[in-house]
Amino acid sequence: VLVGLLAFGFLAALVVSWIYELTPDGLRRDGELGAAQSIAPQTARRMDRMIIVVLLLGLGYFAFDKFVPAPGRVDVVNEASPPAAVAADPADSTAAATAATAAQDARTPADPKSIAVLAFANMSADKDTEYFSDGVAEEILNALAKIEDLKVAGRTSSFYFKGRNETLAAIGNTLGVAHVLEGSVRKQGERLRISAKLLRVSDGLELWSETFDGTDADIFALQENIARQVASQLQVALDAGQQARLVDSGTANPEAYAIYLRATDVFNRRAGPEFANAIRQLEQAVALDPGFARAYSRMATLQVLWPEYVGTDLAESRKAALANARRALALQPNFAEPHAVIASVLQFRNDYLGARAEYEKALSIDADDLTSSFWYYVHLAMTGYERERVERLHHVLVLDPLLPNALNHWGGTLENQGDLDAARRAVERAREVGAANTDIYLGFISLRQGRRAEARAELAHAVEVFGANLPPGTGAIVADGILDDGEPRARALALVRKFVAQPDGASSAILAWSLIVLGAADEAMAIIAARPMNGSAWQTALWSPRGQAARGSPAFPGFARESGLAALWDQYGPPDLCNKDASGHYVCQ
Repeated sequence: VLVGLLAFGFLAALVVSWIYELTPDGLRRDGELGAAQSIAPQTARRMDRMIIVVLLLGLGYFAFDKFVPAPGRVDVVNEASPPAAVAADPADSTAAATAATAAQDARTPADPKSIAVLAFANMSADKDTEYFSDGVAEEILNALAKIEDLKVAGRTSSFYFKGRNETLAAIGNTLGVAHVLEGSVRKQGERLRISAKLLRVSDGLELWSETFDGTDADIFALQENIARQVASQLQVALDAGQQARLVDSGTANPEAYAIYLRATDVFNRRAGPEFANAIRQLEQAVALDPGFARAYSRMATLQVLWPEYVGTDLAESRKAALANARRALALQPNFAEPHAVIASVLQFRNDYLGARAEYEKALSIDADDLTSSFWYYVHLAMTGYERERVERLHHVLVLDPLLPNALNHWGGTLENQGDLDAARRAVERAREVGAANTDIYLGFISLRQGRRAEARAELAHAVEVFGANLPPGTGAIVADGILDDGEPRARALALVRKFVAQPDGASSAILAWSLIVLGAADEAMAIIAARPMNGSAWQTALWSPRGQAARGSPAFPGFARESGLAALWDQYGPPDLCNKDASGHYVCQ
């Protein structure tokens, strides 16, 4: 409407100005004026001055907008980005990292040898085969990531754009890449058609595209062909091993491979209710190919997470995970992920020293393996190494900037440091990209910001998420106890103590967390030291501001020794908040 009115007014003004002229005596027709009576020269000079003033104002505005930073104008992604460094004093609870790294990266041209592999579109009539198209893209991404000269955006970050109508420029800027590979998969029976195209972000130019036809048995050759074509287009060098093969599927059996892709989809989504079926299917995959190391490893990753997400038997699930991880390593010794599984099992048995050795093995094999890197971050968080924890989390977010769980933990880090606004943005961003466990941090952010109603709902939900075997309503009672002293807290403590007294330890981690935040730190430390934990939820309380009473308790040195933490600290040095006194006890702030 505004543009239409302006256009209409412009035409009217044009007609009037063509026929009439403004004089000191008012509007006069041009034909009635002599040259001496016209004031056009004076009007032209005034117009010149007005135009110059407007141009100067415009230039001043744009200069101000470009060079003067405005608070609150930073993009949410940048504010939630990891730090370039931590403060020199790790004991300083206000030590917060700058979010300038991502902002600087955004202004730096992307490396010409960088790429994001987007999730391939599923063009099959059967929409349940979407896991297959995702798996094809993921295998190509993993193959390209092995090329030393090529920077490849992480899977979670690249796949985030699936189904979103984002421009090529927006994807490139968000992921910091110069190229994007997109494609589609059409599967009909055993017939396959894979289409792929390589696009340059800067101008949208299509550098290469091709369609490949084959059968299920050809899937490995098709993925290899696409990966090599992309590497050739980007002019990156392959090392001697990669000259022979880029895509390492781990099996020559297409049926076993399809099962692996389906189970990997369940693992990536952390779809707890689907874990049991995925594990059964992987058992079929290794029956089809007993030498399929990746299938054994994927089974192990699901089994080690199962107790935390579903509440299954702790001992049996982790025994099976350990056995399958060792089978994978027997078949493929130079494989990082199974070492991370073994480390995870050991740390949940309070063997932190053994876990640290396994994580070091995993990362010596593949320093950029995302599962190993993130689980090692969790290990550092559980054992109190604050500075190393933040550095490892930074590395994880460099590998995959939109990894939901990593963003969630980054929000928790900011909350610990007191930067509540940035913490909320990070956690909400994590929830937006798929994290389901954000309320364990968001609840305390809301509480510290005075948003009590939100805090109650969030804390209650956090207990429900991590307390798979707890009765409905437990979360609300615990949340009331956190928010209010007196009768609500006494009621919450009584309920948690009742569950602790039961032999089933499926929800032990959230029970220990509840005891710490409800003010019964000594009881929490007793169960952490004495029984296997089904997860790491307790560490979000012990090493946070809410764990200060626990760390300062006279019982803490004994807990550190009994839990196995002191054995780790004896070898690797005390954590950032602790010191070893003359008697050999660890005293923490």
